[in-house]
Amino acid sequence: MEPVTLTTDRLVLRPVGPQDTDAVHTAAQDPDIRRWTTIPSPYLPEHAHSFTEQLAPEGWAGNSMFTFGVFLPDGTLTGMLGLTMRSLGTAEIGFWSAKEHRGRGYTTEATLTAARWAFTHLAVDRLEWRAEVGNTASRAVAEHAGFTLEGTLRSGINNKGVRRDCWLASLLPSDLGLPSAAPYLPAPPPPSDPTR
Repeated sequence: MEPVTLTTDRLVLRPVGPQDTDAVHTAAQDPDIRRWTTIPSPYLPEHAHSFTEQLAPEGWAGNSMFTFGVFLPDGTLTGMLGLTMRSLGTAEIGFWSAKEHRGRGYTTEATLTAARWAFTHLAVDRLEWRAEVGNTASRAVAEHAGFTLEGTLRSGINNKGVRRDCWLASLLPSDLGLPSAAPYLPAPPPPSDPTR
């Protein structure tokens, strides 16, 4: 797929490239980003080069991962967001926010923008979010974006060689008032117990 740029009143979501390497490297020095994401730690300049010049563009070219840098209109990097295709109609969203731009709603805004795009342009019917148990900042973004928490997966994430439990939540097109690419038949509620 050809890379796309998405905009909101406050943000520009666009594919990253070599011009963003230094900004990505600088932001990724934050201990919270290294702790809660699966990026290498320490995060070296060569990691940023590989990400912006190879991994991110290859994801777009292969229709496997759609990575957006989240920027202010003046070009300042506020964070990163990626949509990774997991199976037919299902994608997983991941994101991080630069320390100096947290608490302003940018990541929630970017998440909703990317979700609408995925539902309307990628035929995604289920967007999943996962985060290691304890990553309350990421969970707050998911909740503010309307994701439904579905539970905890034991040993659900491998972060730097260590298996960790993770939260799992989902967002469906109907949560945003959008149609699904495929029909959805929710499970019926359990029958009531007549002996009660």
